[in-house]
This record gives sequence, structure tokens and C-alpha cells, in this order.
Amino acid sequence: MKAKPTESELAILQVLWGRGPSTVREVNDELSLQREVGYTTTLKLLQIMFEKGIVQRDESSRSHVYAAAISREATRQDMVDHMLESAFGGSAAQLVMQALGNHAASAEELAQIRAYLDQLENKA
Repeated sequence: MKAKPTESELAILQVLWGRGPSTVREVNDELSLQREVGYTTTLKLLQIMFEKGIVQRDESSRSHVYAAAISREATRQDMVDHMLESAFGGSAAQLVMQALGNHAASAEELAQIRAYLDQLENKA
């Protein structure tokens, strides 16, 4: 991924990943459910994101329709890779321990983590 999304851009990407292709109004309405966001702010952010290659724009109708140009998974991977290197010196163990130490994991999440660790051990 070339451009790293800002926090505001990530909020827009979350909307687009969840809803699929959307107009500025639809994105703005969804964002406004969490916090007040002006229409022109959403429009400007989407224009910047288009220029950065983070979203695509369909201009075939009167209202432009925007869609994510980067996948949720690729974005997560890039963000984790960056954080792993910059904040944890490349130590996956330190990253996981910090995450689990900061936020209480549910029993279901812990079971998923155990299953994933078992899967990794079986591959090795």
C-alpha cells in the first residue's frame, strides 16, 4: 500500500468496506452516527483519498460514488507491520502481549487465539 490512511480516512474506509460503494451523502450520514461531521469535510476527505489512490470514484451519475480501492485485510496487514517494526522492534510476542495486557479478551477471543496458536504449531 502506497499511502497510509489517516485516522479520518480509516473511518471513511470502514464505512465503504461495510456498505460497499457509496455517495458522499451516504458516507457522511454513516460517519455522523458516531460524531458530527460536516458534508464538505467528508467530500474533501474523499477527494484527497481519491488523489492518494485509497478510493475509486465512479463519475457516471450525477452523484459520484466512491468505493475502497484498498482491502480491509491489506490495510490491517500494513498497519500491523508498521506498528510491529516501529513500536515493538519486530517482536510479534511483545505486540500480542501488549494488546492482551491493554484490553481484556473475551473467552471466545482467547479460544480463537489458542486455536490459531495450535494451528501455527502444527505447521511448524
